[in-house]
Amino acid sequence: MRTRKLAPLVVGLTAVALAVTACSSGSASSSSSGTTGKGSGAVLTVGMPNGTLTENQSPIIPTGSAAKSLGYAWVIYESLMQVNDIKPLENPTPWLATSVTWNADYTEAKIVARDGVKWSDGQAFTANDIAFTLNLLIKYKAINADFPDQIKSATASGNTVTVDFTQPEYVNQIKLLKQVIVPEHLWKDVDPTTYTDTKPVGTGPYTLQSWTPQAATLVPNPTYWGGTPKVAKLQYSSYNDNNALTTALTTGEAQWGWTFIADYKNTYIAKNPKAFHQVAGGGFGVDVLYLNNEKAPFDNVAFRKALSMVVDREQISQLAGSGVWPAIGSVTGMPSPSGDDWIAPDYKGKKQSVDVNAAKALLKDAGYTWDGSGKLVDPKGAKVTFELVNPAGWNDYLTALDLIKTAAAQLGVDATVNAANQDAWFNDIIPNGNFQATLHWTDGGATPWNMYADVMDGASYVPLGKTATWDFGRYKNDEVTKALADFRGASDDATRKSSLAVVQKHFVDDAPALVIWARPAVAQYSTANYTGFPTDDDPYANPQPTGPQAAQIVMKLTPTK
Repeated sequence: MRTRKLAPLVVGLTAVALAVTACSSGSASSSSSGTTGKGSGAVLTVGMPNGTLTENQSPIIPTGSAAKSLGYAWVIYESLMQVNDIKPLENPTPWLATSVTWNADYTEAKIVARDGVKWSDGQAFTANDIAFTLNLLIKYKAINADFPDQIKSATASGNTVTVDFTQPEYVNQIKLLKQVIVPEHLWKDVDPTTYTDTKPVGTGPYTLQSWTPQAATLVPNPTYWGGTPKVAKLQYSSYNDNNALTTALTTGEAQWGWTFIADYKNTYIAKNPKAFHQVAGGGFGVDVLYLNNEKAPFDNVAFRKALSMVVDREQISQLAGSGVWPAIGSVTGMPSPSGDDWIAPDYKGKKQSVDVNAAKALLKDAGYTWDGSGKLVDPKGAKVTFELVNPAGWNDYLTALDLIKTAAAQLGVDATVNAANQDAWFNDIIPNGNFQATLHWTDGGATPWNMYADVMDGASYVPLGKTATWDFGRYKNDEVTKALADFRGASDDATRKSSLAVVQKHFVDDAPALVIWARPAVAQYSTANYTGFPTDDDPYANPQPTGPQAAQIVMKLTPTK
């Protein structure tokens, strides 16, 4: 969950990895044309804006893994299946598992392990490795963010693993498919919550050749079950920030990565229109302005709805997101086109629109007044003010907050924007509810369930001051909680849609949060040396290098002719 794109508007910072890349053994020199050598011998440099890293190659620890942060964990270790996040309910591509079969209510999955796969140390991969990894999730809750207390058992028999869950997992089915597997013979005697895995042994197409706090170099795994990769070497470089990574991408120093690039067409594409590409996928992920439903002024539904009525989401999309993140038009908050089929009949075609006069009328009816200077006063007689907060450097978010602040001023509200320390935001402000309003993302998921549950599920509710994993705004409505549970446990689409209609009604009526824009997976890449990346015409995978799909993508790359 803790990933985030940073806007590249901060200038004057240094790309740590540039010097590292230039002097690393085996790396070729770069040029403005985006080349680092030619043909199958060219190094493919993958960049991420993550600064100096600590040596930790674990693919399963939630935070602190350099391998996950830069993405090379996903070409060393592999998942059970390849899931196309763009179309998550499409049939997955078999990978370490040749099949995953669910029972009718999604409480049991049978996984068949692929034959003929070896770990990079020569040991055979078996179904026991799958069962072992899943049992690690049962034993160590700290590494089990996807299925907390939900995996009852995982047992291997022959080449098949049977996994029993404590509840239906229809909404989480792709999380099981995307689970990476670690070797039992090397992990059975370690504590996976602290193990740093400095000599990783995986089943994937590449192995780790060298590592520094700024870069990792990987070479093809000679025993890879899927054949020989056509990219001779992968260089993963960590840049100090988005600005540095943007520079590396626009000069061709890095050929694959993802970062928010304001005005990307002129800033990036125009530098080499034939080779440089930016591609974005769909999905159900959105960015949400979480409103603290238990703190004034957002403990009043009338004010939440009024603010929603004056926020111009299209303007925010264009000015803060450079149009990369599409504005949400539906009043249900549902991203389009992914969610179009899930919109309840009552809300089909109903769009968000800015209406300041209607918002003021709603507030007046709810007992709000305005003082002599035009400032909004709540029904208790207090002047309405609030703070918007997000981490410093997240400039797309901060620009969005400034636009929301300006929108609130139309109601006579003085809002302020606070650029907080990132660690404080992650570890205190967000989980403990120490905010009035803040932007945060939601999980994508296979259905809209995650999007709504992350905002409205009372099952995730904890009091202010306690650590929340979702429902950061502390919205709680028993009818919604039941509807989300019904959706999760349903075995047919009719039940799912009727449950979702209940959720959407309360999303519209209660305005627990403001969905601002869709957040498709975005990546930049250069085809100067290699082609085969996902494109708008062939969106076969999430295009980013930081996920299990990376193994699938690198195996599709071929030298540019």
